[in-house]
Amino acid sequence: MASKEHLALVQSLIKDGYLHTSHIVEAFRTIDRVHFVPDALKNGAYVNAPLPIGHGQTISQPLTVAFMFELLQPESGHRVLDVGAGSGWTTALLAHIVGVKGKVLAVERVQELAEFGKINVAKFDFIDKGIVEFLCADGSRGYPAGAPYDRILAGAAAFGQIPQAWKEQLAVGGRIVAPVDMSIVLIERNSDRTFTEKDYFGFSFVPLIRE
Repeated sequence: MASKEHLALVQSLIKDGYLHTSHIVEAFRTIDRVHFVPDALKNGAYVNAPLPIGHGQTISQPLTVAFMFELLQPESGHRVLDVGAGSGWTTALLAHIVGVKGKVLAVERVQELAEFGKINVAKFDFIDKGIVEFLCADGSRGYPAGAPYDRILAGAAAFGQIPQAWKEQLAVGGRIVAPVDMSIVLIERNSDRTFTEKDYFGFSFVPLIRE
């Protein structure tokens, strides 16, 4: 059960207009951020700021995660690729939304962080139910074996452009939400060959780690 402090954080995101879709709000209310923060930093779990999780990576700022989820619009039954899963917080949020009819493939390049994220997500029942699978791999390549994906979310910044592999692995009608340099980019696949892209400026992310 989420703490009062976590619910207050979520309420502030709603009040400020960053969260508004009902099933996304419900996921944020249910999945308490404190379960995904290193023990030494748990006192800062409810601060609206990124926190270090080791290996030069962070758990993203709640405001930013809320903004990205509202762009992504994940739904029940979706198949989702979560690139740079890190702490597992976004993975758990996605798993809560897609439910038992969906699937979340969480990819993390750093072995220690993949293990950290898996332990955190295991505090819920998403792995036992087969909703979540963790993979230690280069997320810039996507995960072709699990494609196509209805949604692709990235928690670390690509340099210059969205990796072509992600676009190739996206289902028609699907969405990618990912940081590129200092922007958040929304890509929608309209047909086999056509995509639309919209950029939202003014964000900062750790870089996507490649092999």
